Amino acid sequence: MTVKKISLAISTASILAIVGFFSPAYSASKNLTVVLSEEPDIVDPCEATRSNVGRIVKQNVSETLVEIDPKDGSIKARLATGWKQTDNLTWHFDIRKGVKFHDGEDLNAKSVVKSIKRALNPKYDCEIRTKFFGNMSVSASAIGSHTVAIKTKKPQPIMPALMGTMTIVSPNTQEAKGVRNPQGTGPYVFGTWTPGQSVSLKRFAGYWGDKPVVENVKYVFRKESAVRAAMVKTGEADIAPNIAVQDATDSKMDFSYFNSETARLRIDMSRKPLDDIRVRKAMNLAVDLDALRGTIFAKGVVKQTQIVVPSINGHNPRLKPWPYNLKEAKKLVAAAKADGVDVGKEIVMIGRLGIYPNSTEAMEAMHAMLTEAGFNLKIKMMETAGWLNFLSRPYAEDRGPTLVQGQHDNNNGDAVFSMYNKYACKGAQSTTCDSKVEAGIKAATVATGDKRRDTWQEVQRRLHQDIVPDVQMFHMVGFSRVNPRINFTPSISTNSELQVSQVKFN
Repeated sequence: MTVKKISLAISTASILAIVGFFSPAYSASKNLTVVLSEEPDIVDPCEATRSNVGRIVKQNVSETLVEIDPKDGSIKARLATGWKQTDNLTWHFDIRKGVKFHDGEDLNAKSVVKSIKRALNPKYDCEIRTKFFGNMSVSASAIGSHTVAIKTKKPQPIMPALMGTMTIVSPNTQEAKGVRNPQGTGPYVFGTWTPGQSVSLKRFAGYWGDKPVVENVKYVFRKESAVRAAMVKTGEADIAPNIAVQDATDSKMDFSYFNSETARLRIDMSRKPLDDIRVRKAMNLAVDLDALRGTIFAKGVVKQTQIVVPSINGHNPRLKPWPYNLKEAKKLVAAAKADGVDVGKEIVMIGRLGIYPNSTEAMEAMHAMLTEAGFNLKIKMMETAGWLNFLSRPYAEDRGPTLVQGQHDNNNGDAVFSMYNKYACKGAQSTTCDSKVEAGIKAATVATGDKRRDTWQEVQRRLHQDIVPDVQMFHMVGFSRVNPRINFTPSISTNSELQVSQVKFN
């Protein structure tokens, strides 16, 4: 199967008409405009693990207790100044003194405990809990005025890294998720959110850390990669965190980097005919990844064998990507059909608009490939809110078979940040339930050292070779465009957060 290179070009004149012309007054300001591919459907910091939320609020409005350095994966102090393990089940975190929330409340042990309990409340299913804490029992308590004790029922040797995902909000924050004016301790105060148009932040005069250079931030949203790239080129925007490979044409403005994202199609294994492993294997054999790479996707993407990238503890380097073999895929489909499997049943490919550059074109190409193998499919591309109804629990009981377009980010240094959520029986975004995978996830989560790595690697092997829960695609390469008036270098974290305090002006 070959795929023709898709032309997404928009004429220069058309783009300039859309985005406007460069304004000298704008370039002299200390304001920043960021153009994003997706608008947030929510701005609650407890959903900051999602890229369309995290890029705006994480470490800008709401900070974490610790911060994971994207350069080397080390853990740095943020709202916690120190931490230690006091016994096999307990960690103590020393909370920074003299810090104020944007609403004037003090940051102390009690306010941190209240924020943690809010994020971990199972009644509201904030993604921080479902993604990172879904397989553990965690309690938080205040020990004195500025020390928090985090206790678990089973050992959690990487608890400091886990706290790098926990955003802290004011004790005045409503209990239910869905706040539209989040109050944190970060260098920027949440300003306005005009749905369909923009989000604004302004510099917090009472910030505890170094005073950032950028005074005001405006986020605008454009689905077309070419338009986002042109906005930066003409000066209407300063940063476009993600642009498509065909638009990364200016060496003075464009940065490419191996990011921590992994693209896949999640197979709903609980629905016929997707419950048959021959069908799932056939789908992997039918997708010509080499035809997608360098056309719809960048040349630098890497074929994946697992949902965590090679730099993450627990990645199994011994696994081999599925080869393209249309003939074998058709044989598997025919064998399943001969055994009474309804391989002709309609399967819906659920896509998310703007999940990555050329996301719609990728779905169209894979639709053609899978159709050639003998499957009956249709595509539904959705905005984030609708797509989430298919990605995350609770799933509709009357749903049919689906392939859900997904992209998972793990820049936190360990497979634990991926595996329970995606593949455990009760994982919030899992349709997998295998006893050996389940046992492996539980064992690896509490293990240390070589045992932890080896256990994760065996889980990855079983998923890849014996379960096949995904149509595996790529470890992704990101492209960002940065206006020359800005001093900012994208990193592995740019897909999930964009710290405005790190931006300087040239």
